[in-house]
Amino acid sequence: MEKMIAYCGIVCTDCPAYIATKTNSEVKAQETANMWSNQFGVKFVIDDVWCDGCLVEGRKCSHCADCKIRSCAISKELENCAYCDDYPCNKLDKFLNFVPNAKKTLEKIRSRLHH
Repeated sequence: MEKMIAYCGIVCTDCPAYIATKTNSEVKAQETANMWSNQFGVKFVIDDVWCDGCLVEGRKCSHCADCKIRSCAISKELENCAYCDDYPCNKLDKFLNFVPNAKKTLEKIRSRLHH
């Protein structure tokens, strides 16, 4: 499977919500909801988890559905935030503090762009 990298740098294809959706696994989706509830201190239910990925039409998990980073990148017609002239902006910076792997992904893409 080809990697899908969200606008924010999360690798959708590695995300447990995406994997649960693509395998149509209610068990995996419930495990993900429980994990996120514990991890983020906010109650997630199974319907919050289903996600077809950031870059395609279809379902988005609860926090991705109304993501300001995603909306911004779409409005600028960017492949992802690594391609933005304003990288890293305030919206993205705050998010990347919580998700260091997403930052590594975007930094890797930017390093290839500027060589």
